[in-house]
Amino acid sequence: MLNDELKSQIQTAYRTFLENKQLKPRYGQRVMIAEVAKVFGGITLDEDGRRDGDPAIAVVEAGTGTGKTVAYCLAGIPIAKHLGKPLVIATATVALQEQIVLKDLPDIQRNAGLDFRFALAKGRGRYVCLAKLDHLLQDNQAMASRQQGFAEEGFNLAVDEAGLKLYTRMVEALASNKWDGERDSWPEALEDQDWSRLTTDHIQCSNRRCSHFNQCVFYKAREGVQKVDVIVTNHDLVLADLALGGGAILPDPRDCLYIFDEGHHLPDKAIAHFAHNTRLAATADWLDQLDKSLSKLLLQNPLPGDFGRLLEQVPAQAKDLRPHQQFMQQAMGEVADFANSEDFSGHIRPQHRFEHGLIPDHLRDMGTELKAGFGRLSDLLQRLVDLLKEAIDGEAVGVPEHQAEEWYPLFGALQARAATNWTLWTQFCLQDAEDKPPTARWLTLTEANDIDVHVSPISAADTLRQYLWHSAFAALVTSATLTALGRFDRFSHRAGLPKSAVCTLAPSPFRHAEKGLLRIPDIGVDPKDNAGHSAAIISHLPDILAGCRGALVLFSSRRQMLEVFGGLDPAMREKLLVQGDLSKQELIRQHRKAVDDGHQSIIFGLASFAEGVDLPGHYCEHVVIAKIPFAVPDDPVEATLAEWIERNGGNPFMEIAVPDACLRLVQACGRLLRTEQDSGTITLLDRRLVTKRYGKAILNALPPFRREIE
Repeated sequence: MLNDELKSQIQTAYRTFLENKQLKPRYGQRVMIAEVAKVFGGITLDEDGRRDGDPAIAVVEAGTGTGKTVAYCLAGIPIAKHLGKPLVIATATVALQEQIVLKDLPDIQRNAGLDFRFALAKGRGRYVCLAKLDHLLQDNQAMASRQQGFAEEGFNLAVDEAGLKLYTRMVEALASNKWDGERDSWPEALEDQDWSRLTTDHIQCSNRRCSHFNQCVFYKAREGVQKVDVIVTNHDLVLADLALGGGAILPDPRDCLYIFDEGHHLPDKAIAHFAHNTRLAATADWLDQLDKSLSKLLLQNPLPGDFGRLLEQVPAQAKDLRPHQQFMQQAMGEVADFANSEDFSGHIRPQHRFEHGLIPDHLRDMGTELKAGFGRLSDLLQRLVDLLKEAIDGEAVGVPEHQAEEWYPLFGALQARAATNWTLWTQFCLQDAEDKPPTARWLTLTEANDIDVHVSPISAADTLRQYLWHSAFAALVTSATLTALGRFDRFSHRAGLPKSAVCTLAPSPFRHAEKGLLRIPDIGVDPKDNAGHSAAIISHLPDILAGCRGALVLFSSRRQMLEVFGGLDPAMREKLLVQGDLSKQELIRQHRKAVDDGHQSIIFGLASFAEGVDLPGHYCEHVVIAKIPFAVPDDPVEATLAEWIERNGGNPFMEIAVPDACLRLVQACGRLLRTEQDSGTITLLDRRLVTKRYGKAILNALPPFRREIE
């Protein structure tokens, strides 16, 4: 399929782009273009134009500065257009998504001689629901009275005067074509509470049955996405579409050429997408409110026929379920030994994990009762939702058409919550197969003293293999950090890559040995001695950072970060910006301004500052890394995975902890050189890199900076 004409078109586009931009070809970029062209262009088609044969998957680690967006676009766009199939570019972060849409794709359009159209695909929650907006501006007090009790589902429709003015301005802006209905394009900042009243999801949306369907801004946007050559979106939306069977939000995966940029996030995104949780006391209160609200609704609206008969059963079912929910909360409280744990974002939460994911028999029995009860409640509400659909279609079910249209999203949201609880308790009580990874199960204690019950898969491999790799026409996964200890094995295992996947390294053009120095000083303390290590950092940090304008200091725990901050001299603290005091964007803005004004500025950050932060030139001349970034030992998913590997005769430290720490350390080191002109120093305050065998393996997998080891 990759004929001479297509090859020539790709080569011409690359040459034209370089000439127009006055750039020189980069070896890594050429390697990536070739790999994408080979995998995407080497697919055999069946008679329906679909992929025939093994999954077509390319995995390319492209070092910082490779220009990977240009590479995969110049190869992918001509092939996708030749096939008549969409190229779907998915990112993990909004920042990269915006860069691709606002900068990279327009730049390629102008300079590569390629003719293509592109659009940004967003989830339904980013668009206004015209039906809800219309209802809000009707008789507000009467509406609020009729829908009392639905506040938890986002239907607290009692709007104050300021809210009514806002929604009126929105209607006027829509009517005059001054607003397209997207949250991101509204000129003012919107509070989440104000916006939540205006948006919907696929459960609440009545689709073509809605009287506003022909003007629906979400469906217009979705229709527009279907007509372009390149769709830019995020990992979560792709996973949501696949979970709905594919083709529900984005085009059919069998027709899509996917590119997952920032692809190292994909396994974690998939795990999170299929995790579930519920709060016990909050859900008990919701059941109580459901009983009272629907009982009141029945008194106000005597309803004949099947709808009335089914509706009468819901309050009784909710009332019956509530004590089971309360008994479970009491039983969980008796079993749980809550201990404070810190996650990667630095949040401290009281947590209790069930070892190996195993639940005590009495909790499983109680969970089975809840599963059955929520199953019955979900089924009743689903039948009511189906009857409301029929009423909207004009069929006689005892509910007027206008009433059915108003109630449909309300009952849809109630059904979704009941179904979510049914799924949670189904997974909570499930007996894990002996030969399969177990489910992680744990509890957290909220600030309101409620118990949050969590279940999560510990591996995304089977999910991605089933829903993505075997379904997609073709896919590319790319990132600057996909290998661990110099190999793709860890990512391949986590992502469930098929045997046919092709893994390639596209080297960075940066001259690491010339531009960067990697220092490992001897600060005279073992990193496992937390108090001593923090004291040593406090003592050495001022000298380490003397003379640099912009610096980034990365910690593995919030506790140590705050200890070091508190122990530094007040004059030093004035130069510091600490993660958590400001939003990430504002913190970076203030840092840049301080450096621009000629002052020294130092950012203290956690894991989220170790990747995706772009501080070129003087903004980051020195990166200090406090410790090897091993996974938080209390993370319930990681801990359950480690238990399973150990139970199967493996070594979780060497198989998981070390490769993952290596990956995070490479990401952290990637903050130093952001352009080919940058230079600077990385200081690692963890001697295990040179004293432990695993440390030396990690050290040898880092970028080839010149080294200075005391």
